[in-house]
Amino acid sequence: MKLTVHRAGCRGHADHGWLNTWHSFSFASYYNPDRMHFGALRVLNDDTVQAGMGFGTHPHDNMEIITIVLDGELEHKDSMGNGSVIRPGEVQVMSAGTGIQHSEFNHSNKNEVSLLQIWVFPNKKNVEPRYGQAKFSDEEMNGKWRTVVSPDGADNMLWIHQQAWFSLGNFEADAKISYQLKKADSLVYVFLISGELKIGSETLNQRDGLCIEQIASAIDMKITRESKVLLMEIPG
Repeated sequence: MKLTVHRAGCRGHADHGWLNTWHSFSFASYYNPDRMHFGALRVLNDDTVQAGMGFGTHPHDNMEIITIVLDGELEHKDSMGNGSVIRPGEVQVMSAGTGIQHSEFNHSNKNEVSLLQIWVFPNKKNVEPRYGQAKFSDEEMNGKWRTVVSPDGADNMLWIHQQAWFSLGNFEADAKISYQLKKADSLVYVFLISGELKIGSETLNQRDGLCIEQIASAIDMKITRESKVLLMEIPG
């Protein structure tokens, strides 16, 4: 098993006042030729948006976009006619396909909103744009993996145009957990939202990421401090 760590402090960073953002992969003014993407995973942005502020209407095409709100409320509007507020425990997906325009604003005039926005290369181009949103309870994630995004949307998951599975889990200290690959030749990217855990010889702390390649069939982890974990299984 090959492990490559992306430490939280080594990510690309920009503070625009209204937006404080960290980029795990090259994005906007952050360019790192060694971090263009990891398999089909193109973007992992860790954003905090000030109260009442946000991203004005802008276009996307031919990308699968996944948004996970960690704290606060994010207001979404798009050219497909969707309008919603995304809260902690909720996940949003968009297939940009032939092209969409959307905006994302902090729904609150008092509090920040923190979110992860993730882009995945699709396995089909120029599909009809599509939107999905779902809520997942803490009970579904406590002590176990809850797959929230998949290729087929089974078990009330959201789905995207890619052989990718996104799973979230909340784990207590000293827990020993395992993740079984859904597809034999997949890559895995682990993003530690909070806490501390160990995989192989590597220890991850809050907001660290880990690229995992050459996986036999499963990944074993030791939780050393209460942790919230995002695990993305993606094609190479």
